[in-house]
Amino acid sequence: MKVGVLALQGAFVAHGRVLRALGAEPHEVRSPDDLDRVDALVMPGGESTTMSMLLASSQLHQPIADRLADGMPAFGTCAGMILLARGVLDGRDDQRSFGVLDVDVRRNAFGRQVDSFEAELEVAGLDAPFHGVFIRAPVVERCGEAVDVLASIEGKAVLVRDGNVIAAAFHPELSDDDRIHRLFLEGV
Repeated sequence: MKVGVLALQGAFVAHGRVLRALGAEPHEVRSPDDLDRVDALVMPGGESTTMSMLLASSQLHQPIADRLADGMPAFGTCAGMILLARGVLDGRDDQRSFGVLDVDVRRNAFGRQVDSFEAELEVAGLDAPFHGVFIRAPVVERCGEAVDVLASIEGKAVLVRDGNVIAAAFHPELSDDDRIHRLFLEGV
């Protein structure tokens, strides 16, 4: 399976390593032509407003929006969660999201860079806790009826699934645990 990793900003190389180790064929996506070659897409962390601008300048926003609307599976982490969300709280007026994940997210919900932290998460479907790395992480403030909450912290959803779209507020690519990526690939 060819899995695209949006390679405009963030830890796209780390995502590619995890996907390759799981037997997927990762491809860095920087242009619409790159997107045409993949079956699914990972949207890594980074800075969500910058990523929104880079999606526009690379002419990727509309092609990704079209593919997502046609049902392309997607996995977003941190800023990727924000890009997939229907609503973005505390975002800039010119910030765009794809709206395919029926959630509202709050940017930087746990604080600034210095407030980054790590936590053990109980994840639905996993037999042991997952070590989550939270860096200026968003949090889900509202979930639609069809959204499955797979993990929460402080009573707020931080890992969700809506059909074939999964999103994490944390960075699973920065742990030594591939189970969240495996969940995504199993759903593709």
